[in-house]
Amino acid sequence: MAATNIVWHSTTVDKKDRQTRNKHKSCILWFTGLSGSGKSTLANAVEKRLFESGAQTYILDGDNVRHGLSKDLGFSDHDRQENIRRIAEVSKLFVDAGVIVLTAFISPFREDRQVARDLVESGEFIEIYVKCSLEECERRDPKGLYEKARKGEIPHFTGISSPYEEPVNPELVIENDQVSIEEAVDQIVGYLKKINVV
Repeated sequence: MAATNIVWHSTTVDKKDRQTRNKHKSCILWFTGLSGSGKSTLANAVEKRLFESGAQTYILDGDNVRHGLSKDLGFSDHDRQENIRRIAEVSKLFVDAGVIVLTAFISPFREDRQVARDLVESGEFIEIYVKCSLEECERRDPKGLYEKARKGEIPHFTGISSPYEEPVNPELVIENDQVSIEEAVDQIVGYLKKINVV
C-alpha cells in the first residue's frame, strides 16, 4: 500500500547550486541495448573520460544493482519494469545531486525508458542506444548467457525468449560492432559538450 500523509521537504541547497560547484550540468546517460552489446564497457570508458576531466560521475550497472537494490527481483516482465522504475528514481536523485549518472541496463521496453525520461527535466535524459546485432552479441556472449538461453536454461531472456524494443528517437546511436571504444567515447563526450553538459 502506498504511503500517505507525506509532504515533499525542500532543501536549502538545490540542484543548480550543486551543478555550479561541480562546474557542469547533471544528467542521465541511459545506455540501452542487448546483453553483450557493450553497454557496461562503454559506460565505464565514458565515465573514466568524464571523471578524468573533473566531472562528478557515478555508474549504475545492471548486474551490480541486482546485488543490492533489486536483489529481490527476477526477470519476468513485471520484475524488469520494477527494476527499471527503481533505477530511474535513483538516477533522478543523482541528477538532483548534480552528478552525471551513467546507467547500463538492457531496459528492453520503450514504455519503461519513457517513464525514466519523464522523471527529469528536458535535456537531462540522454538515451544512448548501444546497437549491436544479435548475431554479434551471441558471438561475444561474455557471460555465456545466450548459450544457456538457447538451451532453455534461462527463461525471459531478451532477444531470445523476451522482446527488445529498439529506441525510436534516442539522442545517440552507437553502432558498437562498427566503431572502436575510443570512437564511441568521443562521440558521446562530444555530444555532451555540444549540449553544454560539460
